[in-house]
Amino acid sequence: MNSSEVKMEDNVIKTGTTTVGIICKDSIVLAADKRATLGGGYIINKKVEKITIVNDNVAVTMAGTVSDAQLVIKLLKSELQIKQMRKEDRLSTKEAANLLGRMVYQNIRKFSTIPGVSQFILAGRDDEGIHLYDIFPDGSVTKCDEYVASGSGSMLGAFPILDGYYKKDMTTEEGMKLAVKAINAALQRDNASGDGFDIVVIDKDKIKKVMTKEFETKLTL
Repeated sequence: MNSSEVKMEDNVIKTGTTTVGIICKDSIVLAADKRATLGGGYIINKKVEKITIVNDNVAVTMAGTVSDAQLVIKLLKSELQIKQMRKEDRLSTKEAANLLGRMVYQNIRKFSTIPGVSQFILAGRDDEGIHLYDIFPDGSVTKCDEYVASGSGSMLGAFPILDGYYKKDMTTEEGMKLAVKAINAALQRDNASGDGFDIVVIDKDKIKKVMTKEFETKLTL
């Protein structure tokens, strides 16, 4: 997701981004592209990790201003570790999502010449099962029952594919194929998304990165 226009806009590194979260029958599939841009145009990195496994129970995707997104994720890791030590039990996914929402809320409302615009998709597992949340740039937290996408490639690329092809009780393999289809559609329309994708799967037992693919864009004759 791109930040609003401000002074120094061209010096802001953004993930541009297409990220996807899909609820399957026994798992949640997270997927994201790998491109970061400077000011929304110049490609500055083609191997960005936009999905972070925060701990054994929570994973998040990021979109928006890179520095803010990275800092928020670091703070989330620390806070979850502290809270879990005090509670002596793993937090629920809802608690983790609400904590992240408060961080995003506070971050975007602090005074800065560069607004801290960031959006996260959070997936987690707890005693009640697996859960998917959308943490919007204003700090609002929404639980998702089927799927969600974020970033600059979501509206014209990912969501139309998800709307058209998602079905209840998909297998994990079907969910992965749909996630790749959604990411690929975004790459065709959004120049801030590209260069490959990562996939992370969350089920009741574990969180695991299951696939990384980089695209070769060099032309030869």
